[in-house]
Amino acid sequence: MLIADDDADLLALLEYSLSEAGYDVLTAADGAAAIAAFEKEDPDFALLDVNMPAFDGLQVCREIRRRSMIPVMMLTARNMEEDLVAALDSGADDFLSKPFSPRILLARIRALARRSENRPADLVESGNVRFDPAQRTVQIGAAEPVRLTALELRVVELFLTHPGRTVVTDQLTRHLWGRATGHERRTLKQLIYRLRHKLEADPSAPQTLLTTPGAGYRFVVDTGA
Repeated sequence: MLIADDDADLLALLEYSLSEAGYDVLTAADGAAAIAAFEKEDPDFALLDVNMPAFDGLQVCREIRRRSMIPVMMLTARNMEEDLVAALDSGADDFLSKPFSPRILLARIRALARRSENRPADLVESGNVRFDPAQRTVQIGAAEPVRLTALELRVVELFLTHPGRTVVTDQLTRHLWGRATGHERRTLKQLIYRLRHKLEADPSAPQTLLTTPGAGYRFVVDTGA
């Protein structure tokens, strides 16, 4: 596991807590060191502080995402919507605000690692939709394939196991993060917003990713029938 944070005291605490939990830990005190450690050691998980010198955590996450789909969790001192949006934009899988307890962090890490192990691998074709987890793309009809982030990949995979049917909000948030609090529901809304801008010709009038008021969302697959 790669941990990157410019707060030396917190970095030492995280290293101790995660080592005691059985993880092999790499540490970095800034973004440049984090990228170097990632390139050299090829870790299985990254825990990145958002605000670091010499490349912030968002830049490090984007660099990781160019090469790998390992789970990435972001840490931030603020709990603000712009931080959430920036984390999603960079390709992060989860987001935790400081301060937090080591027990909560460990639980979130274990849950994220378990879900990442169960990512889909096989090509799925359903109606006019072609979903390719290996290439991290989804294609609708004759449109060009669209590249997906790790979270987008998992949510599209869930939708395609229920084509045309409503998937309730709490089922979606538990599938993505293992929990269903207000924070996860807000994050899901941002994720759906981003997906619509990738998949829909007119995101303000979606034809594929629809809202079921008061319940959740459904992914419409055109079977040509």
